Amino acid sequence: MAAVGLLKRVFSVVLFLSQLYVFSGRGSLSFEHFQAAAQALKDQHPSSTILPSIEAVELTATPQYLSKCPSNGLCSKLPAECMTCTTNYSCTYGKHVTFDCNTKPQVMCLDDNHQQQENFTINITCQFCWQLPPSEYECSKSNSSICMTVSCPRQRYNATCTVKDHVHCLGNRVFPKMLYCNWTGGYKWSTALALSITLGGFGADRFYLGQWREGLGKLFSFGGLGIWTLIDVFLICVGYVGPADGSLYI
Repeated sequence: MAAVGLLKRVFSVVLFLSQLYVFSGRGSLSFEHFQAAAQALKDQHPSSTILPSIEAVELTATPQYLSKCPSNGLCSKLPAECMTCTTNYSCTYGKHVTFDCNTKPQVMCLDDNHQQQENFTINITCQFCWQLPPSEYECSKSNSSICMTVSCPRQRYNATCTVKDHVHCLGNRVFPKMLYCNWTGGYKWSTALALSITLGGFGADRFYLGQWREGLGKLFSFGGLGIWTLIDVFLICVGYVGPADGSLYI
């Protein structure tokens, strides 16, 4: 009988360790299998001290949004990810509107009287996130250098924009937007203009801007007998002639 009891205990420990391995994410069984096995283990050993530790693992899981939620701050100043609000999409654009909100689980905040609260209201301007001014969202610039900034009409590129944490708006906080190409390759307008005035007859300004064919044309024609040189001075001065890569001057 003692040997049978010992085998039962060993089997219970092995079962627990295997299910804990699955719970950690390395196994192939689902969480439902883990709960079923834990319940079976509880029925076999109701006085076991193993199961409380399992429940503790479940309770100590920390939501990802908590890293952005300040503790014991004003509820009205919480980031949008820390609260759930009842929004009204029929509000008048540009007008102030009040929404009823409540904090997400494990988020703690205070009212103006420094009293802890879960339900509160916020006042925002009625507008969708994509209608916000550029200062209130950030956009990816990974595709900004593949288009020409100096072109007519001006070119645009597709960007993914994200609303800043403490800005509240209607709709999706991550949205696509068409932005004007606005990048620089490091060329200075003052340098290009100085080269055009002093060495423009030899094509130095065009060479500096990366326009090699035009530079060679000016070099072998002595600046178009001076006429091309004067025209380039004017075009660079007004910014019509820019870098060959399509970027903006510094």
